Amino acid sequence: MKTNQTKIAKLISELCPNGVEFFNLSDVTWEITERNRDQAIVAVRSVTNANGLVATEEYFDNSRTSKNTSNYKIVSSGNLAYNPSRINVGSWAFNNENQDVIVSPMYVVVRLDQNRINKNYFEIFLNSHRGKTQIISKVEPGARFRLPYNSFAKIKIPIPPLAIQQEIVKILDNFTELEAELGAELEARKKQYEYYRSDLLKSGDSRIVTLSEVAEYSRDRVSAEDLDEKTYLGVDSLLQDKRGRVDSNHVPNSGNSTRYKENDILIGNIRPYLKKIWFSDCIGGTNGDVLVVSLKNSEKDNIEPRFLYHILSSDDFFSYNTQNSKGTKMPRGDKNAIMRYEFQIPEICEQKHIVSILDKFDALINSISEGLPAEIDARRKQYEYYRNQLLTFKELEK
Repeated sequence: MKTNQTKIAKLISELCPNGVEFFNLSDVTWEITERNRDQAIVAVRSVTNANGLVATEEYFDNSRTSKNTSNYKIVSSGNLAYNPSRINVGSWAFNNENQDVIVSPMYVVVRLDQNRINKNYFEIFLNSHRGKTQIISKVEPGARFRLPYNSFAKIKIPIPPLAIQQEIVKILDNFTELEAELGAELEARKKQYEYYRSDLLKSGDSRIVTLSEVAEYSRDRVSAEDLDEKTYLGVDSLLQDKRGRVDSNHVPNSGNSTRYKENDILIGNIRPYLKKIWFSDCIGGTNGDVLVVSLKNSEKDNIEPRFLYHILSSDDFFSYNTQNSKGTKMPRGDKNAIMRYEFQIPEICEQKHIVSILDKFDALINSISEGLPAEIDARRKQYEYYRNQLLTFKELEK
């Protein structure tokens, strides 16, 4: 990294020794108002926004050509589209395809002067802390994060010579590629983990039980006065894809909550396909959106708590829970159906052996403090640090 920074420093000393010019975006972008004139759409590609989300609901294909799209805007290759009413969630996207796409009329379409600013450099700036801070600062009070083009165009951006922009993009792309490699390895390990978990949880001489035979929902209560951000757990504190929990941002200041204790299993009951689950290591409280599953006292000598956690964190369980959930927009797990879930229980010594194997996998792919997730998080922070450093320029005095 030092070599790359030295190269950029050398480029700066050669190409802009007195500083870098800062321009309003209106100097290097302009709004496009061109509309789609054809009823039939020959080819459409999705556009991915800054958060990696594909706005598929905004796009059309040949199977939907009966819909009137004459007012929809064209986004040519290399152009930017953003939703001025959703700027707070980074709702902008570059068309990186070789063909035009169309977006709904609510989007603002912007063309870059690519003779002066590299598209990828511009995208890096928009997603940086500096860029986001400026974007939010241009939103008028009470406007609910609405940012029309005339406000967007007032954002100031450092524009060094193209050679420097391209070198910055190259450096940061190396971080992105490494993170992508780690992400691919993590997905491969997850599949491997699920394969071995499914195999181990169904092997050997076992008795088949339903969850209700060995466990129950907590009926105990705890006062809000006894809870804090580390002991209160709402569904928003549970991380998706079985990655545990984070501290709560909202702790009730009155009333009672459902009590949980050490070795209980907490399951997010809203949108069960998100696979939110946590094995408790403390005493605390939660709300009705989280199920607290406790081993029955009569089974504590027969079942290892971590074994039950691995049963309930398996994809088999979450598939069952999702299939039996109720509701459409905000489905919830069926508490009675959950208690009817069947699984195998081997002897306690075999359970402990299985747990010792699966816990190692679990730490590798789910732990936010160790394993691959921790390494990915460290790489992301490293990327953000260097992005901030690389976008810091001495401004040219005019």
